[in-house]
Amino acid sequence: MKLLSPPPPSLSRSDALFLLSISSSSTSSAAAASRPRGLAAGPARVALPRRRPALPSSAAAPPPPLERRMSVRACARVEEKAAPGAPASGWGKVSAVLFDMDGVLCDSEEPSRRAAVDVFAEMGVEVTVEDFVPFMGTGEANFLGGVASAKGVKGFDTQAAKKRFFEIYLDKYAKPNSGIGFPGALELISQCKSKGLKVAVASSADRIKVDANLAAAGLPLSMFDAIVSADAFENLKPAPDIFLAASKILNVPPTECIVIEDALAGVQAAKAAQMRCIALTTTLSEERLKVGGPSLIRKEIQSVSLDDIVSGGSGDLNEKMQEPQYYEASTQISSEMLKDRSDSIKYSNNGNLSSTVGLQVSRRDLVRYGSLGVALSCLFFTITNWKAMQYASPKALWNLLFGVNQPSFWQGKGDSRYSRVQQFVNYISDLESKGSAPLVPEFPPKLDWLNTAPLQFGRDLRGKVVVLDFWTYCCINCMHVLPDLDYLEKKYKEMPFVVVGVHSAKFDNEKDLEAIRNAVLRYDITHPVVNDGEMYMWRELGINSWPTFAVVGPNGKIIAQLAGEGRRKDLDDLVEASLLYYGGKKLLQNAPLPLRLEKNNDPRLSTSPLKFPGKLAIDVLNNRLFISDSNHNRIVVTDLDGNFIVQIGSTGEGGLRDGNFDEVTFNRPQGLAYNPKKNILYVADTENHALREINFVNETVRTLAGNGTRGSDYEGGGKGMDQLLNSPWDVCFEPLNEKVYIAMAGQHQIWEHDTSEGVTRAFSGNGYERNLNGSSPSSTSFAQPSGISLSPDFKEAYIADSESSSIRALDLKTGGSRLLAGGDPLFSENLFRFGDLDGTGPDVLLQHPLGVIYAKDGQIYIADSYNHKIKKLDPVSKQVTTVAGTGKAGFRDGTPLTAQLSEPAGIIEGEKGRLFIADTNNNVIRYLDLNKADAELLTLELKGVRPPVPKSRTLKRLRSRMSSDTLSVKVDAISSSEGNLGLKISLPEGYHFSKEARSKFFVETEPSVSIEPLDGSLDLEGSCNIHFKRSSPLSFDGKDILQGLLLQGR
Repeated sequence: MKLLSPPPPSLSRSDALFLLSISSSSTSSAAAASRPRGLAAGPARVALPRRRPALPSSAAAPPPPLERRMSVRACARVEEKAAPGAPASGWGKVSAVLFDMDGVLCDSEEPSRRAAVDVFAEMGVEVTVEDFVPFMGTGEANFLGGVASAKGVKGFDTQAAKKRFFEIYLDKYAKPNSGIGFPGALELISQCKSKGLKVAVASSADRIKVDANLAAAGLPLSMFDAIVSADAFENLKPAPDIFLAASKILNVPPTECIVIEDALAGVQAAKAAQMRCIALTTTLSEERLKVGGPSLIRKEIQSVSLDDIVSGGSGDLNEKMQEPQYYEASTQISSEMLKDRSDSIKYSNNGNLSSTVGLQVSRRDLVRYGSLGVALSCLFFTITNWKAMQYASPKALWNLLFGVNQPSFWQGKGDSRYSRVQQFVNYISDLESKGSAPLVPEFPPKLDWLNTAPLQFGRDLRGKVVVLDFWTYCCINCMHVLPDLDYLEKKYKEMPFVVVGVHSAKFDNEKDLEAIRNAVLRYDITHPVVNDGEMYMWRELGINSWPTFAVVGPNGKIIAQLAGEGRRKDLDDLVEASLLYYGGKKLLQNAPLPLRLEKNNDPRLSTSPLKFPGKLAIDVLNNRLFISDSNHNRIVVTDLDGNFIVQIGSTGEGGLRDGNFDEVTFNRPQGLAYNPKKNILYVADTENHALREINFVNETVRTLAGNGTRGSDYEGGGKGMDQLLNSPWDVCFEPLNEKVYIAMAGQHQIWEHDTSEGVTRAFSGNGYERNLNGSSPSSTSFAQPSGISLSPDFKEAYIADSESSSIRALDLKTGGSRLLAGGDPLFSENLFRFGDLDGTGPDVLLQHPLGVIYAKDGQIYIADSYNHKIKKLDPVSKQVTTVAGTGKAGFRDGTPLTAQLSEPAGIIEGEKGRLFIADTNNNVIRYLDLNKADAELLTLELKGVRPPVPKSRTLKRLRSRMSSDTLSVKVDAISSSEGNLGLKISLPEGYHFSKEARSKFFVETEPSVSIEPLDGSLDLEGSCNIHFKRSSPLSFDGKDILQGLLLQGR
């Protein structure tokens, strides 16, 4: 989860200027003599306020006469403007402009070629920047692969080379705001938008490069109506696919799109898409570009005028290079036409032109008013986004501009892990020899700690390699890295290594120590956690996103900073290298830390019937309430009075196993949706990244999508377990088309599962974490959607968009969305507009809502989780009012506005207006009768519901279910009490493990041995790794553990 970017340094609306330029084709001596002193013979310029006052009836004396034909340039941002895209004769209507990036908006062609040369140099292949010119504009894969083919490079790994290319390019050539933007780019884009034209970036580069280049050029993503990159396309330029996709996203016909390109492949792609193209000679010559048949050719983007775009150019303006600091358009007028306006213009005594309101137009004034506009824009942004600005720091800005200490994480194909670790050892040695590693700041003494007594680098952590994990518990990305940290802690348990979680809260509620403590318990975090609510460590280290890791050496020096998910291997190798280097220097100390685990100090965990219940569903006809008992890894079914009926998943152990109700396993399930027609319950099995189906007819569970592996597919379309998911958080069932809609929190989208076809695919959202409402799936962005409910006519779904703190309506026909309440209606990337304020529409402030339900009274009820309230939203008037809760976390029954809840996450409606609420941090279910005048918020008594009891596993149970295609593997005696066990299955020549039908393994042990994981899938090389720990002092031998391998792939 990234922070909000500041607005572009552009003029505010009220301070926008326009330019008037008057030039005569010839000047008589009389005219020259009568020209006021100081007025040069060349073009005269005047800057006027955008808001022009009405002219007085008595005008000043007209200026000296000019020639009859004059060229007048005027800003596009005038109030009397024509309809957008008004066509000139023969040119046709223009509604959108599609900008290529490299060579058009950004001067990045040469840096890209230099980065590519660096890639090949690392391979020992000598190339020049000129070798890459024929492949410009065709995408990085073709760009690199084309040269590799031309040079005869054998065994060239395109994907590995592409990854390394991005690492080099981003590290060396594309620093944020590094000035690679072409002069005039920002101005032309702004001019097009002010004219009412839609603008998009349509590039053959991958999205990671597009984002980096635009940031380096100072062009905010919010300026563009769409950004289309190469990631989702098989056919790149000169194929028209990218341009056609942009046209579709913008909802503009291809014939009304203008493409601005610099590469021959791009010009050809535009022509293939039946779009007009303005070609720029920044990369190729005019003669070379003419081969593609562009509509116009210009030298560079600052030579392109709005007139070129709207009407195909006119007169001498097309031959000139415009000055980039002005927004200009062009037209030809006669002196008679000019005379009507000349009364409003007079010459000032100092020779500058001024309007009748007396505004001076010298360069000094232009700079002054422009600077004022920039200042006002920044002030407005800061005031309206003050919560986001509190996370900014000078050090963070420095890190963005100049980078942070970190080695290259590039690993070539065939490079061993040993060589990579040695590379990191050399990196650390170089840091120490140069003395360039900064010292980590000390933890402030008054901070609260969890799982440990307060720690200090100069005392407790001296002599240890430390990984600081900057996290906030609302963030799905932070949840995703917890298994990685757990892996490192187990691997280096006996070493002087420690993970310290630095909780740096986004939401106000997350600053509360008890709330963080509940998160530590919920996610079973056993390493030290410090509550840095004032963001001291965040600012001192210049952190700018969650999660970020800082690796600190035993001498307190910061070795590296890494941001984002998927860094397990990088962290693992870096930690090992640190232990090797500093161990050789005799700087390591393995003194134990003063740990006091929170889970050992909370009796609720062992006695509570429920453990952080997440979501609810209801079967009114059969009087059943379904509860996702998330941290007990099970689904509990009671009647509506709380009497136990059945549980699905009886052991409480996490895992992904289908089967009958006793043997099935889940992993922190959340959302539930009931299908009454088939008596089926759909489950968002969140940390298994799976969609499950509970069939109450035959009492079995099966997996509909996902296989336990977190996916990164933003389109979907696969069937069954082959289609990977990413932290599904809630579900709802649409009975007319028998579809399950999924709030996919992990990648900020809404997905759908077709129960008849078994296909799961993305339905809405482009995957960017934003609060952006659009008319189509690709122009809509969500921010960790965590709750979903259907309207009664099944035409809309209501979304609790947790990270934007808003409630949104999703059109189930178009895939577009609209805002109902909360969030920031102006800045889509501002995810920091939150609070607790009832009101109407965008005036409402919510705080990380997780649950939503459309009730029979026509109201939408919201679990406003971090405000500890239940609120009501009228979908027609958009009025929001508080129904229950005081705004403070607690546990108290009573009248709705005096009762207390603690982070309620699930809400469902029963009969007669009764709301059931999953009061998550209180580990209970609450209910509220809406139809009673004297209603109270009460706790549902769960009768007969007990915590799950782990069952002893024996070899006999394993053998009884082994089939003919199960292979048993015995392990020789091992004396260690704890360790890692690796398994590798070799197949005969000609056989391989199937990617489509993954081979499974499962483990059974005696009670004295604990195993993680108990089951899973082999990788494509037939390997898996498990961690074992023996609780008894007996030897660990083949009698204690047996592995069964179900080889499904032949």
